[in-house]
Formats: sequence, C-alpha cells, structure tokens
Amino acid sequence: MEYPEGAPVVVPDRLRGRPDVQPALCQNGCAHCVVACPSKAILGTGADLALDMGRCLFCGDCERVCPTGAIRFTNEYRLAARCREDLILRGQKFNIATPLVGDLRDLFAWSFKLRQVSAGGCNACEADINVLGTIGWDLGRFGIQVVASPRHADALVVTGPVPHQMKLALEKTFAAVPTPRLVIAVGACAIAGGPFIDHPEVNNGASSTVPVALFIPGCPPHPLTILDGFLRLLGRLPPEVA
Repeated sequence: MEYPEGAPVVVPDRLRGRPDVQPALCQNGCAHCVVACPSKAILGTGADLALDMGRCLFCGDCERVCPTGAIRFTNEYRLAARCREDLILRGQKFNIATPLVGDLRDLFAWSFKLRQVSAGGCNACEADINVLGTIGWDLGRFGIQVVASPRHADALVVTGPVPHQMKLALEKTFAAVPTPRLVIAVGACAIAGGPFIDHPEVNNGASSTVPVALFIPGCPPHPLTILDGFLRLLGRLPPEVA
C-alpha cells in the first residue's frame, strides 16, 4: 500500500476505530451504555456523555445498546494521543498525537530503537506489533527497529496491564534504557488496565510505573494504528496524511 505516501490508506469497513460521541443525542436517564461497557469506559451520560478511549475495548456493546446513536464507532484508524486526557471523548475534536520537538525529534526521527515489554499482556497487542516487522509493513524502512536489549533502545513499548509481578521488571527495564528515553503504551491494558481495570492484582497500566509519552488505544490496536502513532511521534508523516 502507498501509506504513508500520498492519500491515507483505505481501511476495511469492518475495522472498529475511533468512536464518534454525540452528547446532544444522548437521552437523559438512559444508562444502557454504562451497564453494557465491560471496562468502565463510559464516564457520563446525557449532556455529559463521555467515552474514555484509553479504557475502551472497542467491543461495540455500547453502540449496540444505545437507542439514539449517541455513540457510534467509525473505521478511523488514527487513534494515538500524546496526553492521557486527550483520549477522553466528549464530542469535541480529537487531539491527535503531535510530534516530538527540539533535540528529541532530531535525535529519534531517522533512527528509533524500541524494546517491547509484555507486562501481563494476552499477546494480541504484542502480535500486532510483531506484524509491523513483516514484509507487508516493513517497519525498518522508517528507521524503526525492535531490539533485544533495553540498553540498545531509545524507547519502551509497553503492553499489558502491569500486574504486580511485572512492576519491578518494568522499572528495571526502563532504568536500563539510556537517556533520553521514551515510553509508548500500546493497547487498553497498557493505558488503563483494560478488562482488568481496578483489579487488585494489576496497576492499571504503564503510567503507574513509568512516564508515558505516547498512548495508542485499542484492544488490540490495528497494526496501522500502531504504525501511525509511531510516525506521528517522530514527525515522519507527509502533510496530506498528518
């Protein structure tokens, strides 16, 4: 495919992407979506309708039970954000991820080494990250490479809800990455705990342990969503795509 050169890639209609949240369509007193959501992603109803895309599992249950269409899933694959708060949708324009600035952008734009840490993940997000290394995606053509040691890395890519058994391992891995270093949280588990949110055995994602510079939501995110997040962070997208 031509991505990222030229027009954005056409994605399949079946891809469940960025939710479209319309508070004006939400009937006061109706909480069907709140009851249906398995990960507490619906934060309000009525005029205060809000959906936390960082918690969202993209299961579509809220869309199916909503009688007015106040929540609708599009097939928009561009989901990454730099700030955790930007993943909370209230009908406003989505603040998509912005590039690094200054010395960090100059340092990482053309050579970006990643160490992936599976912190209790189910292997779905991990699999879609691995897919980016195949011939169909060829992550290396952008100068992005997954490396075997954190000592060779510029950033950690964290998946999973970070259970207590992985918290110290994540801290040590982060400490082993040379500075300046970044952390990218991929998937609902790494962002907020996913289906395990607030479970006593997990720490509700990577931010509880390490500072996160990029959030890529999904359960799991499509490989195109992950790649788009990486390239936005590095400022590597042409203007017609960015």
